[in-house]
Amino acid sequence: MLTRLIMCFFLQLNELVVGDSSGKLYIYKNDDCKPWITRTCVGMLTCVGVGDVCNKGRNFVVAVGAEGWFHLFDISAAAAKSDSSSQQDGSIGDEQKPSYTQHIPANTKVMLISDIDGDGRCELVVGYTDRVVRAFRWEEPSDASDLSSGQLVLLKKWLLEGQVDSLSVNPSPEGLPELMVSQPGCGYAILMCSWTQEGAAGPGDENTATPSREGPSRDIVIHLTTGRIHNKNVSTHLIGSIRRGTEKACCGLFALCTLDGTLKLMDSSEKLLWSVQVDHQLFALQKLDVTGDGREEVVACAWDGQTYIIDHARMVVRFQFDENVNAFCAGQYACKDGRNSPCLVYVSFNHKIYVYWRVELERMEPTNLLGVLEERPEYPDLLHRLGVDINDTVAVRKLIGDVLYGNIAKDDTE
Repeated sequence: MLTRLIMCFFLQLNELVVGDSSGKLYIYKNDDCKPWITRTCVGMLTCVGVGDVCNKGRNFVVAVGAEGWFHLFDISAAAAKSDSSSQQDGSIGDEQKPSYTQHIPANTKVMLISDIDGDGRCELVVGYTDRVVRAFRWEEPSDASDLSSGQLVLLKKWLLEGQVDSLSVNPSPEGLPELMVSQPGCGYAILMCSWTQEGAAGPGDENTATPSREGPSRDIVIHLTTGRIHNKNVSTHLIGSIRRGTEKACCGLFALCTLDGTLKLMDSSEKLLWSVQVDHQLFALQKLDVTGDGREEVVACAWDGQTYIIDHARMVVRFQFDENVNAFCAGQYACKDGRNSPCLVYVSFNHKIYVYWRVELERMEPTNLLGVLEERPEYPDLLHRLGVDINDTVAVRKLIGDVLYGNIAKDDTE
């Protein structure tokens, strides 16, 4: 069963959206093992996304099948009805039907909903198995009363040299969004958004597109990263817009991983911050703030369940999931306690979903007990009351050893 995962936001707290190869779309909330909402789509789902694709100020769920059927669900309205009527699956009557469907070119592979041209409106970007990437925008009449009056309009088509496994957006050195596409061999491409509103192609109709929309080479800038690459055709994934926290920088951060175990963190000026080589086949790449300091760590998962969490200084934490992994995602999910928390979500090949919630670390960098104690404001006063000079390292170490290993208790009994 092919599974797609994504975290979404509808009612202040994040939900989990899951799509499978049978065309089913499931939305989970809290720690309930049963779906909160279930929807049925046409064909085998290959892409699931959540975002304001219609530019109406709220999130929509988008599901696209391999056959090219685009399904748009307005879950916000259905969620209110479902909660008010206490329906667990929201699958009665017309509520199960998509708000809008449209056929776009088939053989979809990956999808992105984001503002890729800096105009403040979201576009839908779809990557295909034939190395093609297409950008669409939702258009509707100004007096439209519902979604049935709108449609997806093709903006541009790019043809890449290698397979497309990931789509992402990352800030350029000038602060403008750049559309990034992964390329085999730990490479990536920047796709230029050179369209204008006039002359856009019709819904899924490439024949009406002008020649300038067919993706000339000047609209694709290929970047090949340096380093040890065993196979120039190895599958590559990327993720952009990695938050730096309060750090001031003009360049956005992005990460790449390959199936042969290469991990890299770079900025939009092509500066390599670090590179890591592991002995596992990495197939999924995410970002997640596990320390709560505003900086997002890079999270990479391998087929065998080995998971790496790496910060900006290349400090690594590893976690071993006990089964082979079919799908993986990481994000903020409201599993318990009525609040969002960092979560890792795994789907096994046994069709089970595992959610690890509150994946929180106090720090990523290694430290020692003395360093931790010295950060506590009450530590100097406690040492003074025990008659130990804080500057006497030998005495402090002896005291800590006595407390940890029971030497004080032994002395008292003797």
